[in-house]
Amino acid sequence: MAVESPCISICKFDEKTGFCIGCLRTKDECKRWKKMKDKHRTRIIDAHHKRKATLKKHKK
Repeated sequence: MAVESPCISICKFDEKTGFCIGCLRTKDECKRWKKMKDKHRTRIIDAHHKRKATLKKHKK
């Protein structure tokens, strides 16, 4: 696996965004991570900052 999982073992999902508050992936992305191609994994990692901003906006 060239692109490592961003999991930090928090695994709590925000109800509004569907993102894990630890790694910022969706439940589906977490489940499928090992079978994903690196291209897809990289897209998820690259979306980290955008997802973090979305999560912060919905927490207000």
